[in-house]
Amino acid sequence: MVANAKNLSAAVTVAEPSSDEAFLAALGRKVRELREQRGLARKALAEVADVSERYLAQLESGTGNASVVLLRRIADALNVRITYLLAGELGIERSQLSRFIESLPEQHVADVMRRLVADFGTEDGVRRKRIALIGLRGAGKSTLGGALAKVMRRPFIELDHEIEREAGMPLPEVFMLYGQTGYRNLERQCLDRIIASQNDVVLSFGGGVVSDADTYQLLLANCFTVWVKASPSEHMARVVAQGDMRPMRGHHQAMDALKQILTAREPQYARADAVVDTSGQTVAKSLAALRLAVTPPG
Repeated sequence: MVANAKNLSAAVTVAEPSSDEAFLAALGRKVRELREQRGLARKALAEVADVSERYLAQLESGTGNASVVLLRRIADALNVRITYLLAGELGIERSQLSRFIESLPEQHVADVMRRLVADFGTEDGVRRKRIALIGLRGAGKSTLGGALAKVMRRPFIELDHEIEREAGMPLPEVFMLYGQTGYRNLERQCLDRIIASQNDVVLSFGGGVVSDADTYQLLLANCFTVWVKASPSEHMARVVAQGDMRPMRGHHQAMDALKQILTAREPQYARADAVVDTSGQTVAKSLAALRLAVTPPG
């Protein structure tokens, strides 16, 4: 498929150039600079990209229309993404940052964006107003979340309760009727609604929120997230203390399963902004640690 520069620039979300001529000139300069940085003669690049040397010369001079297919070949030959070539004029630092992000494996892009937003984004102040506690059941999320909300004079929302309200039924029935997928869909809907309507809030999430990549990324990008953790034995003891005797029917198997879940989820939990370990701690000490973790620096 071939498109002229006007159609191509309209189809891709980039900074709109002042004119077609300026867009083509900037595109040509970028291709030429990348080629020269790599020490490639025009003829050599044309051969690697499987385009005519004449087309490449026209492209670099800003006098030729940009074919999507041929431009993609040139981007591949220069080892950059086509979106980098189509981006508007950038300063040196911004250009380097853009190339760095383009070079990242896809699975790391979301994490880098989260860190950039957390450290430099203008939305960080809003994000910090929504405090989200994650971790396995028995870590102390409900107890600490309620206590923190009271101290900070904010509402405390347990997302599982929101899901029950949204579905109009208890969680066991949600899983029975809709399964894990239905539960995750409701979880995402509730989170979307809270982000759109609430600032200044303390949230508590079910332990499996990290298993849905999109929902977890939405959470990380919009809330200051704290991993509330505990040792496996304390997780187990607290669940039993809450009245759930199921782990005691097969204690060794239940403990092994708990350890496996913790091991599998730990890399995702570790992406949180802060960690509070409640192992061997009183509620008062854990709350003090949590208050310190959510206090902005400075």
